[in-house]
Amino acid sequence: MSTLLDATLEHLRALVGFDTRNPPRAIDTGGIFDYLRAQLPGFAVTVTDFGAGAVALHAVRGQPKYLFNVHLDTVPDSPAWTADPHTLRVTADRAIGLGACDIKGAAAALLAAANASDGDLALLFSTDEEANDARCIAGFLREPHAYEAVIVAEPTKGEAVLAHRGIQSVLMRFAGQAGHASGEQKPSDSALHQAVRWGDAALDFVAAQSHERFGGLTGLRFNIGRIEGGIKANMIAPTAEVRFGFRALPTMDPDQLLAHFRTLVEPQPAEFAETFRGASLPAGDTANAEANRLVARDLADELGIPVGNAVDFWTEAALFSAAGYTAFVYGPGDIAQAHSADEWGALDQLQHYAETVHRIIEKSGQGRPLFDSRVQG
Repeated sequence: MSTLLDATLEHLRALVGFDTRNPPRAIDTGGIFDYLRAQLPGFAVTVTDFGAGAVALHAVRGQPKYLFNVHLDTVPDSPAWTADPHTLRVTADRAIGLGACDIKGAAAALLAAANASDGDLALLFSTDEEANDARCIAGFLREPHAYEAVIVAEPTKGEAVLAHRGIQSVLMRFAGQAGHASGEQKPSDSALHQAVRWGDAALDFVAAQSHERFGGLTGLRFNIGRIEGGIKANMIAPTAEVRFGFRALPTMDPDQLLAHFRTLVEPQPAEFAETFRGASLPAGDTANAEANRLVARDLADELGIPVGNAVDFWTEAALFSAAGYTAFVYGPGDIAQAHSADEWGALDQLQHYAETVHRIIEKSGQGRPLFDSRVQG
């Protein structure tokens, strides 16, 4: 193993050992943040608690041009794990542990690269990415920061991802009028009938978007996740609730899509509320989104990071892009291993990521190589 990989695995062993499952959103400013502080000598460190388990650590050394962002929270482990998820296991080709792929492996590599050089570097660690409640990044973006670009770590198999879909979730309720089901019904009588008609129209609308394209992505992703309502087979349903979500291309207007879904059928839903929105990457309208993607591509080329395909999953890089930063996603690991039992990251990808970050630090800050892992036992 290389010196950088050795240091990365030692940091990863420590980071996996901290319970940062989200939920239950019980993360505070101690624990894993005490460890991070100890591993970042020479950095100006600011830790901010945004509440509900959302804690951010911003560390700066010198005058860096780029900010590296990585989240430390993980999803809960499942009963299918074959060993303690908080004890790192290292085999000939992989590191196994909760968060090893998504995305503590990148966090560990960033620490290793930071301590192998004294070059300019900025890091932002956060703990609420898995909560669908982006307090950390939103709070960070309230203040101006003089970074040319933000590189967000997620499992991308060591490639720069320049574009991904947005994500929106909606809670919708229909109102009908309870009654005996033996008689003739008007379209507005049964809330469940309204919901089914809406679902049919929504699926037709989504199918009609299959020709839309951006950066290798096609069409509109859509899912009806839950339909609930009614009382029994011979009663007209007075209420029905539908939860659905969609993932739009960067060139699609999310507000126009919401308005269209709301007005697909008559009568329109009695309630219609967006419960979560994540912007697409890159931000901007049709023309600006493509221009922003090309700027990010040029930066990835300049940094020697291979450019991969656009992806369907959402990342917080979209939040930085919407705030006006050039942003892309880049990290070790494969999303196929994320959130799975016995989650793992490939050792060769961890090593390559650490070496790439180290090279970027050296190039941007002309730092003196130190090769000091600064891992505390």
